[in-house]
Amino acid sequence: MRESIEQLKTNLARTIVGKADAIRLVLVALLAGGHALLEDVPGVGKTLLAKSLARSIDGRFQRIQCTPDLLPTDITGTNIWNQGTREFEFLPGPIFANILLADEINRATPRTQSALLEVMEERQVTVDGVSRSVPQPFFVIATQNPIEYQGTFPLPEAQMDRFMLSLSMGYPTEEEEFQMLQRHQDGMMISELSPCISTDEVLELRRLCNQVKVEASLQKYILNLVRASREAEEVSLGVSPRGTVALQRTAQALAYLDGREYVIPDDVKYLAPHVLAHRLIPAGGRRAKSVVEQLLRSVSIP
Repeated sequence: MRESIEQLKTNLARTIVGKADAIRLVLVALLAGGHALLEDVPGVGKTLLAKSLARSIDGRFQRIQCTPDLLPTDITGTNIWNQGTREFEFLPGPIFANILLADEINRATPRTQSALLEVMEERQVTVDGVSRSVPQPFFVIATQNPIEYQGTFPLPEAQMDRFMLSLSMGYPTEEEEFQMLQRHQDGMMISELSPCISTDEVLELRRLCNQVKVEASLQKYILNLVRASREAEEVSLGVSPRGTVALQRTAQALAYLDGREYVIPDDVKYLAPHVLAHRLIPAGGRRAKSVVEQLLRSVSIP
């Protein structure tokens, strides 16, 4: 299974120049059984990373381009009248996929955004009182521009909490941008990527990640970080219990990616800003990531 992970990293590196941390974090979210939110300015490769990951996995990929006129049924599907059978027939929406890209998710209205709440947590979709399971594995990778506010609808806390982690791509270095120009001149296209890992292998990798050992002292460290976020004066809303579980699961996945069968404190420290910050509502104009960094400094390491 280690070979499958290396092949996946290699495949992503063919289209994504640099950005090893971003690739690593997206793979952590995938193997931990969660979802990833990519927040950054346009043109830095958010959608490219999502599409490259989707093409690397031999599963069904669907993309939703979120706009204000997008309806919930455009995502979940709807029942239509079949003239031949004279019965209603369910027409599944793009949500019935293994990898779902919700591009510019904050351009969808709150009503449409809420169509993702059930499926991201329970892996099922309910339409007209009938619940249907989505394919497994099911992984949502969403993008949004945190700078632009015109024509956007900020994600509510309940939606943000369903993303296992959030990350930013950032601008490339000068050398990386030069490599991008060379690759475009050579004609390297995302369509040239071939699947290198099956959905069954993804499910097996998730099972192996769940077996990574987390000592009781590290579980206490995770718990102390989360509880400190709820008691801090500079925080209006602290991290939910879902965030507590997410920090442990992502730490297990990171340890497995790094070839270890146990979690170390550095795994938790590295992931905390990505797993906890988007779940916080800071007070007094503070930045969420700076609050998490302060928590990491104040909570003793086992």
